[in-house]
Amino acid sequence: MANTYTQIHIQLVFAVKHRNALINSSFKNELYQYIAGIIKNHNHKLLAINGMSDHIHIFIGMRPTQSLSDLLQDIKGNSSKWINEKKFLKVNFEWQEGYGAFSYSKSQVNNVINYINNQEQHHSVKTFREEYLEFLKLFEVDHDERYIFKEPL
Repeated sequence: MANTYTQIHIQLVFAVKHRNALINSSFKNELYQYIAGIIKNHNHKLLAINGMSDHIHIFIGMRPTQSLSDLLQDIKGNSSKWINEKKFLKVNFEWQEGYGAFSYSKSQVNNVINYINNQEQHHSVKTFREEYLEFLKLFEVDHDERYIFKEPL
């Protein structure tokens, strides 16, 4: 759209269904490349992508041509289908319902990229649930504890 100028930086966070540790290192990079392609095909800019075996962080420069929920539906739906079609796992792969989306100013971009790129180190001292609750508190997001990602059994 002519004469439309935006600067929208959003970190997306979502988990594997039941927080199962199913994102294996054997296909993790391929998955990230596949998700990067989805983001690029919708004309958004991928700034960082990383995660752990049970969840993922994606940081994008978002264009205002698509709703956030539509983008997430596309990412989660198509990546689940792709993982299952590739038969990377002996079980059916699904993402958990819901997601977190947190916006950042331009001055915070490098810090967020570094944070996402260092997920393994970060999670050596903090669980995903602790991390997620910190995001909700930091961004003052009202939430219902019943719907917060639970620790795996």
